[in-house]
Order: sequence, then C-alpha cells, then structure tokens
Amino acid sequence: MARLFGTDGVRGVAGEELSYELAVALGRAAVRKLGGRIVIGRDTRVSGPMLEEGLRAGIAAEGASAPALLGVIPTPGLAWYTVEEGFDCGIMITASHNAPEYNGIKFFSSKGFKLPDEVEDEMQAVVEELLGQPVGQPPAGQLVEDAVERFVAHDIAPLQEEGLSLAGMHIALDCAHGAACASTPLALERLGAQVTAINTEPDGSIINVECGSTHLGPVTELMRACGADIALAHDGDADRLLAVAPGGTVCDGDFILAICAKDMQERGTLSANTVVGTVMANLGFMQAMEREGIEVVATKVGDRYVLESMLELGARIGGEQSGHVIDLSRNTTGDGLATALMLLGCVARSGKSLGELMGIMRKLPQCLVNVRVRDKALYAADEQIAAVQAEVEAELEGNGRLLVRPSGTEPLIRVMIEAQTQEQAERLGHRLADLVQERIGA
Repeated sequence: MARLFGTDGVRGVAGEELSYELAVALGRAAVRKLGGRIVIGRDTRVSGPMLEEGLRAGIAAEGASAPALLGVIPTPGLAWYTVEEGFDCGIMITASHNAPEYNGIKFFSSKGFKLPDEVEDEMQAVVEELLGQPVGQPPAGQLVEDAVERFVAHDIAPLQEEGLSLAGMHIALDCAHGAACASTPLALERLGAQVTAINTEPDGSIINVECGSTHLGPVTELMRACGADIALAHDGDADRLLAVAPGGTVCDGDFILAICAKDMQERGTLSANTVVGTVMANLGFMQAMEREGIEVVATKVGDRYVLESMLELGARIGGEQSGHVIDLSRNTTGDGLATALMLLGCVARSGKSLGELMGIMRKLPQCLVNVRVRDKALYAADEQIAAVQAEVEAELEGNGRLLVRPSGTEPLIRVMIEAQTQEQAERLGHRLADLVQERIGA
C-alpha cells in the first residue's frame, strides 16, 4: 500500500479512495496508537456522517468507549477541544479547501498537534493489518451541544481582555458553506462588528464551490456592494483565512504574517523575534521582515512542518501564504477565526486601514500554475524538465525565484515563479508548466 498520509491527514474522493472500510481501520488504529478517549468533529460535507460512522465502528471494535461528537465545527475548534477536555485523540473529518467530492480524516494528539510522520507510519501498519476485517454496528456517540459556543468564547477572549472592540468596522464575510457558518459571524458580532455574510448555509454539496478563500471574487464584490471596510474568507474547515482590502488587493498569508509579526514586535510579544514561513512565501515577505529586523525561518510546505519549526525555535507565529496561520498563544493549529481576530486587532490597535497596513511589504509578481499529472514521482527523474528549470533560473539571475514541488494532497505538480515583472513571471511559469504537462501530464 502506498503511503496513506499526506501533508494533512488521509484524503481522497469519499466512497472511493476514502471508503467506509478505511475509516473503520483508521478508527481502530487511532485507539491502538493514540488511546481510547476520542473526540470527533467534521465539516459540512455530505460524506462526513458516513466516515464518522466508520470511525465509530472502528473505535468500538477496539473496545473503547463511544467517542464524543462535536458535529460541524472548525478544525481548530476540534483541536482546541481535544486539549481542553483532556482527550487522547481528536479526529477531524474534512478535506479543507478541496472540492465537495473529496473528504479527509486527520488526527490530533492529546496536545492538539498533528501527528509526526513516525506515528502516522505506525498507524498505517495497523490499517494494513486490519483493513477489510468485519466489525459490528457502532454505538451512538455522545453529542456535545456547546462546543462551537465554547470555541468562539475562547478565540475572542484575547481581544476582550485587551479591551479592544470591533465596533465601527463593517466586515464582508464568506463562510464557504463550511464549518465556520455559525462560529465566525457569531464571534465578529459579539466583538461589535457589523457583519454582512454570504455562503453561510452549511451545505456540504457546494462547500468551497466558487466561494471561500480559494475564490475571492464573491466576497470582494460583496465588500464593494455593501461598502465594507474589509473582506474575510474561510476555506471549508476554517483553518485558513484570507482578507481583501477595499481596493481589491488580496491580503494573503504573507501579508497577514508580516502585519501581525510587526505588531507583536512593537508590543514585545514576538517570541524569539522570529516568524516561521514556508519556501512558498513571497520574496517580498522575506525582504520586508529583514527590513523590520525580524528573522524568518522557511520550512517545506505544510503547516505541520511550520509547527515543528515553531516549537523547536520557541516562535509564537508562523504560517503559509494560503492563509493557514498558527499563533501558539491562541491554538495548536491553523485557526482561521483567530487569524481574522489577530488581523482585525492590528487594524483596531493601529487606527489604520488594512490597505495602509499592507504597505509593510511589496509582493513580487508571481505566477503559480498547477499541472495535473499521472504520477507525481515522474517529475524528479525527467531530464528535459530539469534542463528547462536550469534555463529559467539562469534568466531570473537571482532577482526572482523558481519553486517546483508536488502537491501533498492532490495529483498535481505546482510551478511557482517570482520575477521582477508579471509578464516575466507568467512567461517563465507557463513555459515550464506546459513542458510538465507535455512530459507527465494526466
């Protein structure tokens, strides 16, 4: 069996790669390797209840007590609740930003962290041993009624304790028909903001479809139509947050990290004077942090690797360009609501608009092309692709950047170019992407 676990748990088309039987085996592996006190949450996907039932059946087959069920809740809410209530393991059923037909199962330790590779490998060995073995019908789980309310109270507490209000702010919000439909509007309104929201129906059949943090057009148009001061958008499980300024400029994870790191530095709360990013971070972000005297550490792509580096360095904040931001003073994983509140806190504290705060950095023009391939492993061995990569890097002459990497969750090769002009970035990016398509495309 190929490795089950990608950069963010086990993921695939629900009912096919990610079957009921696989969920059963994963539930059994969780009990054996992590412990029998388990809590489960999910996003709004139609396949979520089926996979939850499979997990419950596997957990019961190992003799563990029925898990606590949080129902629909953001991934960071599940991680926080796991720690808050002392569970051995938290399991989140979600495919995050992926299309509705996908789903995923990701695991959190008793400390609220995603699992290291070696533990995932041990769990896979159990899955391979048990997959397909018959089990009985699962008992009902123990439904927790107040988990979302308690999670919201936890995330808004830092601003309340500081005495910061969002009164006077008008916020346009896109919940992507996902896990944030109840939590984020409640949190923003409780802090005094005026909220105009779209895609707040928890409909898993259209989760992330032309909406949310991967499709910012609708919330940008909403902001313009209602005259909001800022637009915010989540992905399906609300572990990410992207923003848009009134002029239409996207405030991605690089801008969010830069703005928040500088704010923390000014308030003396930026531990280790360090922010952790990934190799996908824009070169402009690196340059901005250097100007501010803030150290940047870049990891490989994946929030789990960002977290590992943060823990090793004692850093407070880190994240990805995608808007997956971790503030260890608030949560143990990416938290889209906490990120929104952290960014809005910077706006409130400074008295500046989001557009003004974004002046901290100039983003180099970038081209990102995703190429669907038949086998991601073919990329590394292709000499023609390697030769063109060398030619592209020579043309950039150190004034830009090339990064080509396989996706951790989909059969894609991601080609990213940063250059001095958008024309150069697009030309070089599509040259290389077209070759990848020609050589190994699906």
